[in-house]
Amino acid sequence: MNNQSQNAIDIVLAESLKELAAIKPIDKITIKEITDKAGVIRPTFYNHFQDKYELLEWITVNELFAPVDPLLSNGMLKEGVTFILTTMEKEKDFYKRAAALEGQNSFNEIYNRCVAKAVLKYIDVESLAAMADYSWLKKELVAEFLAHSISWVTIQWIKRGMNVPVEELADVYIKIFRSPIIEVITNKKR
Repeated sequence: MNNQSQNAIDIVLAESLKELAAIKPIDKITIKEITDKAGVIRPTFYNHFQDKYELLEWITVNELFAPVDPLLSNGMLKEGVTFILTTMEKEKDFYKRAAALEGQNSFNEIYNRCVAKAVLKYIDVESLAAMADYSWLKKELVAEFLAHSISWVTIQWIKRGMNVPVEELADVYIKIFRSPIIEVITNKKR
């Protein structure tokens, strides 16, 4: 992404994409539609984002993950997860459209990258990897495993209508982070 920080144009473009996604699939939305709705010219869009998928990543980073940084850095994992899920739930229509994206620029791929970065930054995967009975199981692989698990659960929750209460899903995330990984990386059961 060209610019990770928020500015007024980024926010207007993000809101424009989210409003358009309420009425049509994201892969069918054009840059012209985004800029027309935002009241800016196309070159303005390209001064901020390479394409609509980079804008989608900006939304994911700035609206879901950046706000939970203070929570996660203070060990408040459940509160951080709850914030992310609650934010998605409030913008259900947008995230349903985002979750429907397939392929290289899918929301799943974007979300997975964001989760993996957060896992590496805030979860002590080094200690988990050190407990492994397998020399090839390094911290990056443990982080990928956790990120893919969380991303899969999140995408399924979105695609199935977000019917599971956020609090219950947050509990599942905590369990994914804490217990199964110990059983996977060691030959011991807790």
